Amino acid sequence: MKPPRAGVGRSALGSWAIIGIVVAIAAIAFVYTAGWLSPQRTTPAKLVSALAPPGGPALGRRRNHVKGVCFTGTFEATGAGTAISRAPMFVRGQYPVVGRFNVATADPNAPDGTVRVRGMGLQISAPGQQIWRSAMISAPFFPVATPSAFYALLLASSSKAPDAMKMFIAAHPEFANFGAWAKTAPWTRSYAEEPYNSLDSFVFTSGSGATSIVRWSLLPTAPAVSVPPEVLAKQDPYFLDQEIAQRVKAGPLRWTMVVTVAAAGDPTADPSKAWPQGRRTVDVGTLVVQDVQPDRDGPCRDINYDPTVLPAGISTSDDPFPAARSSAYRVSYDRRTAEAKYYPRTAPEAR
Repeated sequence: MKPPRAGVGRSALGSWAIIGIVVAIAAIAFVYTAGWLSPQRTTPAKLVSALAPPGGPALGRRRNHVKGVCFTGTFEATGAGTAISRAPMFVRGQYPVVGRFNVATADPNAPDGTVRVRGMGLQISAPGQQIWRSAMISAPFFPVATPSAFYALLLASSSKAPDAMKMFIAAHPEFANFGAWAKTAPWTRSYAEEPYNSLDSFVFTSGSGATSIVRWSLLPTAPAVSVPPEVLAKQDPYFLDQEIAQRVKAGPLRWTMVVTVAAAGDPTADPSKAWPQGRRTVDVGTLVVQDVQPDRDGPCRDINYDPTVLPAGISTSDDPFPAARSSAYRVSYDRRTAEAKYYPRTAPEAR
């Protein structure tokens, strides 16, 4: 072995050794996360593949919430949010948003009126290249408690075994709450009449360094009109896109963003459990939707609504879903962008 060359002492060699160890650990962590060392482990790729409908995924499009429509507008901050977070978009003022209304299905042919859960992807931008992305749904809680349970739900729901869902529910009793909501909550005629909930917990950090664990909701100012699901099932397959576009033409639509602060003992790592009533809430602003554009050519088309894209003053909590969703969203994004030729933008002369 050659001796160390001049100028390279033991301390330098030790530093290189430490770097090598760090790289090795990072590599092991990477392959473990990818599932290479554990074939039975739930991976982002497996989860995304499990979302596909029987006929296969819609190439060039999102792997879930595949049907949707883009919107633009502003977030009008009240200034009250600065008491709990130093995120710049909570400072009183107006901030541009790009969002997407959608229905929670991976099937591009599913009629709007047959999909129980509706969603909203939202991006709020602030000076200094600060961006806050969020993916919310209309349900008040998530069907299951863990990412692995969600994967099991996807497998059970697509299984041909007659008792697959029965066995799944027996193994995941938390699903009963979501099932009860799905059966009893009213169906509405419009995206404009739905609340949208973060469900996942995040950490807000104030300017003084104080932290709070929170969830947030967007509450519509438009009154909800209950419509029997059998009536909605007879509507045009894309009636939600058509209806929201017509509403916005008549005037801007608004949702109040309400942040709920957890109390000691509240389940922050389990989005299948709602927090008790009476928790502290802060009205941090109003989402104003001013324009709607088709998904194919709209500004939301290429946005990955990764819930871990957060500004200063907001961070993830002990909730495992944001990280899992981020990884799955990345797989979905990579696949659909690689398939862009299957979902081409509308030719200018055809618009």
